[in-house]
Amino acid sequence: MAATRPRGLTNREREVLTLLARGYTGEEVARQLEVSAETVRAHVRNAVTKLHARTRLHAVVLAMRRGEITLE
Repeated sequence: MAATRPRGLTNREREVLTLLARGYTGEEVARQLEVSAETVRAHVRNAVTKLHARTRLHAVVLAMRRGEITLE
């Protein structure tokens, strides 16, 4: 039986939050990753939920504090 582990951020969610932390807009993130703006919004929404954040900025801060993302 496989052990269950806490749901962490996916690689894509980390990538999206990293670009937002670097100052990209949602539209710019979408262009950079070659996905739709709605897909970016979905990744942000999922990250906000997983991190128990109130806003996308709060999600970025929490992800940075937890070592999920960096600006480097």
